[in-house]
Amino acid sequence: MSMLFDKLNQKFPLWRDEVKPLQKEKGDKVVSQVTIAQVYGGMRGVKSLVCDTSEVPPDKGLIIRGIPVKDLAEKLPEEVLWLLLTGELPSEAEVKDLQKELVARNKVPDYVWAVLKAMPADSHPMVLFNTAILVMEKESVFRKRYDEGMKKDEYWKATLEDTLNIAAVLPALAAGIYRMRFNKGDRIASDPNLDWGADYVKMLGLGDPKGEFTKLMRLYLVLHSDHESGNVSAMTTATVNSALSDLYYSLSAGLNGLAGPLHGLANQECLAWVLETNKKFGGVPTEQQLKDYAWETLNSGRVVPGYGHAVLRITDPRFDAFLAFGKKYCAGDPAFDTVARVFDVVPNVLKEVQKIKDPWPNVDAGSGALLYHYGLKEFSYYTVLFAVSRALGVCAQAVIARGLGLPITRPKSVPTSWLKAEAAK
Repeated sequence: MSMLFDKLNQKFPLWRDEVKPLQKEKGDKVVSQVTIAQVYGGMRGVKSLVCDTSEVPPDKGLIIRGIPVKDLAEKLPEEVLWLLLTGELPSEAEVKDLQKELVARNKVPDYVWAVLKAMPADSHPMVLFNTAILVMEKESVFRKRYDEGMKKDEYWKATLEDTLNIAAVLPALAAGIYRMRFNKGDRIASDPNLDWGADYVKMLGLGDPKGEFTKLMRLYLVLHSDHESGNVSAMTTATVNSALSDLYYSLSAGLNGLAGPLHGLANQECLAWVLETNKKFGGVPTEQQLKDYAWETLNSGRVVPGYGHAVLRITDPRFDAFLAFGKKYCAGDPAFDTVARVFDVVPNVLKEVQKIKDPWPNVDAGSGALLYHYGLKEFSYYTVLFAVSRALGVCAQAVIARGLGLPITRPKSVPTSWLKAEAAK
């Protein structure tokens, strides 16, 4: 048994002991009220989910297991996966043990590639990626053990097995899809001596002579790994998994939600706007040009992509991390320089628009320009990269949910006639 299994074996009894009295003794305490506007507004702001892996306070931004995400910028994705699962940053020995586990599990089955090759050559990269995850469902340890009569208090162990097996193959799978879909040549073999992010970069085959792209990849995978449990991909994964559908079913379902334009496409839309802006002005625009263009965009009924957030009321700390990376490694790149200048100008414009509550950039405002700088220029692939990272968080949430014995998700719905009657009371 690996160090991670041992660690969680120690943790779950403690966590269950923390949750049980809360449910038993304080279970009738009201923690949220729901308005008709929220019922029709996508349940925005309704406190009805539990998520111990991360939280997003409006005035602070993403906090993973009590640690602000800016303080994790130098960590490896493997370290953050351990943190998500256990609530603790791993020791050097624990990181190496987890990396050894992932290397031992990182072979993508041959039948997966056969299925992907049989699909239309112009299939969207996310269709290929999510199909591959679903096709691998026959590998699920959870399903096999459940069919054998697994006890409920063992569910988390089988879910953890699926988590590690899935996480192990994600870089090879995603990189192989990139090379196949965009005619980059044969798949590149994994290097067991590299960490998770570095191996992904190697298998993409874009080259990284200075090691900068590897640093960006590690940062990207950390920053996008988790974001509470109420976003579409996390909530969908959790809902499907609550029915005891294994993680292959659940993750594929959740990532299908990530593919939606309102969830996972933002960074490519932001980059498209930046490139369009540079084309319009023949290079990086001046501050006055940007100010005028921002007003032109707003007055035409459009938005400035990458600015504003459903929860945050500050600059997204993840944007700050990407901006700092860009200033260190990408200064002089027209796309990045425009991103930086937009940050200097656009918030002041948006502050003048009364209905805009959050004039600050979110994570998507800058990430696309950095990927573009290092040669990853196929916009439709960007969501796959997001999916590789987000899988860490949603799978960790599933392990914890099964370890705590959370029930099937089943909120109550009401018809409009009922709401009208309630409103009239």
